[in-house]
Amino acid sequence: MKTNYEVFSCPVKNSISIIGDKWTLFVLREFFYNKSKQGFNELQYNLKPISSRTLSKKLKKLVENKLLVKKILSNKPPKVEYSLTKKGLNLEHLLKEFGRWYKRYKPLSN
Repeated sequence: MKTNYEVFSCPVKNSISIIGDKWTLFVLREFFYNKSKQGFNELQYNLKPISSRTLSKKLKKLVENKLLVKKILSNKPPKVEYSLTKKGLNLEHLLKEFGRWYKRYKPLSN
């Protein structure tokens, strides 16, 4: 019997829909490595060559999913700061496991 993922809730599918794209994982990695609050410009600099539009979309999605919290520091000039929530912090071990997995199974160079 085939499972219809549209009918049954699949935790893996649902998780991937939140964090499973390249830039979202890289944004989260920045917070895990730097262990600090970060502003938009700092994130964009560290994530080169990400575009402003892509970074804005990824940050918005992470805030909507309560993985990051956005704090407005000033309106003029606009300045915001992002930090991980407890829910976001709980993903750190998954990213570390991705790294361990790659180190163990990475392709050998010729």
